[in-house]
Amino acid sequence: MAQLSTASRVNVLGVGITPLGTKQILQLIGSNIAKGAKGYICVTGVHGIMEAQRDPVLCGIINRSLVTTPDGKPTVWVGWLQGFREMTRVYGPDLMLDACAESVQSGYTHFLYGGNVGVAEQLKLNLERKFPGLRVVGTYTPPFRPLNPAEKTELQELVARLKPDIFWVGLSTPKQERFMAEYLPQLATKVMIGVGAAFDVHTGGIKDAPDWVKKAGLQWFHRLCQEPRRLWKRYLYNNPRFVVRIASQLLGLRKYELA
Repeated sequence: MAQLSTASRVNVLGVGITPLGTKQILQLIGSNIAKGAKGYICVTGVHGIMEAQRDPVLCGIINRSLVTTPDGKPTVWVGWLQGFREMTRVYGPDLMLDACAESVQSGYTHFLYGGNVGVAEQLKLNLERKFPGLRVVGTYTPPFRPLNPAEKTELQELVARLKPDIFWVGLSTPKQERFMAEYLPQLATKVMIGVGAAFDVHTGGIKDAPDWVKKAGLQWFHRLCQEPRRLWKRYLYNNPRFVVRIASQLLGLRKYELA
């Protein structure tokens, strides 16, 4: 699997964030598809970085990605402080739309894996309506548990028949990263992209934040207001710890190696 070297990534608590913009990432996806190479893309913000602090295996999975995008504004700010002044946020739902728009011209095919019952099918309809000529060749709604052997075989046979160029995974972090690392070698697809909430954003299950909220780095609060019961522990636990640890790293009080 092709991947960028750790030297070309921003070190955020030992997680390598790729300082590429959307246009460059789309070019890299196209290059991978043209070469028939396999790779997965992680869309990672503070939540994913803090999950990786607790799980070295997950940290390694993220660092072996083809690309790990700066999904949250805080990761972009850390990049700026490390000298990557042109680094911009690459938000998962926006990356999905941009890749679909590009695919109308390139002819890339897509597969949607994840979401609650009916979400992937509705997302397929929404994307095909928004981008006439887009080819979403299949969908699969997995159970909340790991796939059993019969389901795994079913998925493998379905993907082998359809051979999608881009396989979108909407399972949320860290499930989607683990899924991509395990299943990319086993499925007949080239590029996997884990986009979590994009499935719900583009089907209306989650209301996207206004641009000014995103630019201010407050999208986490916008999400928390929509799903307080599910997300309050995540944000109230992760965000303060991220601030303390990243301050220690930037001040040179603690070092984090890219695995």
